[in-house]
Amino acid sequence: MALPDGPISRQTVSVIIPVYNSADTLKLCLERLKLSTTAPMECIVVDDGSTDDSVKVARESGVTVIPTGGRLGPGGARNLGAAQARGEILFFLDADVCASSDAIARVESAFREDSTLDALIGSYDDSPSSKDFLSQYKNLMHSFVHQTGRREASTFWGGCGAIRRTVFMEHSGFDESYGRPAIEDIELGYRLSRAGRKIALDPELQVTHLKRWTFIGLVKTDVLDRGIPWTELILRDQNMPNDLNLQLSQRVSVALVYVLLGFATACAIQWRGYFLTPIFAALFLLLGRYWVDGARKRSWSVSLCMTLGAASVVGLAYRQHMMGLIPAVVLGYVLLLVRHRYAQPIETGGRWTRYMLGTTIALCLLFILSYLPGQPLMLGFYSVFALIMIFNNQFYIFLAAKRGKLFAVAAVPFHLLYHLYNGISFTVGLCRHTFRTLASRARRWGL
Repeated sequence: MALPDGPISRQTVSVIIPVYNSADTLKLCLERLKLSTTAPMECIVVDDGSTDDSVKVARESGVTVIPTGGRLGPGGARNLGAAQARGEILFFLDADVCASSDAIARVESAFREDSTLDALIGSYDDSPSSKDFLSQYKNLMHSFVHQTGRREASTFWGGCGAIRRTVFMEHSGFDESYGRPAIEDIELGYRLSRAGRKIALDPELQVTHLKRWTFIGLVKTDVLDRGIPWTELILRDQNMPNDLNLQLSQRVSVALVYVLLGFATACAIQWRGYFLTPIFAALFLLLGRYWVDGARKRSWSVSLCMTLGAASVVGLAYRQHMMGLIPAVVLGYVLLLVRHRYAQPIETGGRWTRYMLGTTIALCLLFILSYLPGQPLMLGFYSVFALIMIFNNQFYIFLAAKRGKLFAVAAVPFHLLYHLYNGISFTVGLCRHTFRTLASRARRWGL
């Protein structure tokens, strides 16, 4: 018999955790749950065909373990756990997060105090476990998106999200067509919003993200698992809320990055700088490998290649009279030199670090200001770049407050890349949606 909507009693929260080959993070996740100030009614771990020790870890923790019998994807695994849960509230957690000690209490309190609340999502905190720059940057970006999102949310989040069991069942749970982690939670949130269900975001309902990002993994996730399917979902539902990753400032930033790319292309054509393209491509690949290293670990062969690559760009740019390119390369290289200090705020990084960075920035600005008046293309390039910085200033202020000014500056090229491949994701998603729409109409018309 279905439980009615409305006020809930105590200890009626079922925690559901899908897992696939994540034994190490699952162990930390379950250990943290044991420290909760309020115990859940039950904790269900749904094993989605793991081949590591995930099942062993779950059983040793004393939780209920449900096997899927093969790979269903996180949506199918969560649905299976929800079907066997007994709680009035289903609290979904990812296997690579650690919930705060008051998380379950906050979930219970939210639904008890608001009988009209249908679903609740939380936020990543600002203390991700992986200390390498790339993981810190990406996980802090997620935290910023959650912390600045609208309190009346427009979607759902399976990484830390609670929903009334009756509402979940009424809307058929997660879409199981997503066979791997993608946007199955966002898709459910869109259906809930379209049905007029109330979804709230509680920024104090926090989890620590344990994910260690690689450069290739970051791009693959953002483009293939998020960007493209999310674009198709937006076009399917004709719904693009001004919230989270879809805020107007983010959409404008994507357009500006392509304008920036246009100015860069025009500059390369004017100065015949085509030879720089393969060098920049090689540097970009090396950069991805370079940032993955931890604060105490360095690959000297990669560092040497980065040094030689930067020197080659500066030398060739000078020879071709592309003087406007030199300051950006020099500043970027200086940031690489002091990369080992990104794990701590620049204010505690020492006088030498602050002096070197300040001097480099000042010299670059003086060079740009004296050089740009006679170069309209370069002036346009730097003007668009400044606009992007203005549109995203709150994100950079957030990074500076959490990890220091140097960290915020170092994050800029990765943030530009993020907007660049968001544009690619939208284009590919638009093409796929258009093709499928035309194919569907052709079948309907018997063509």
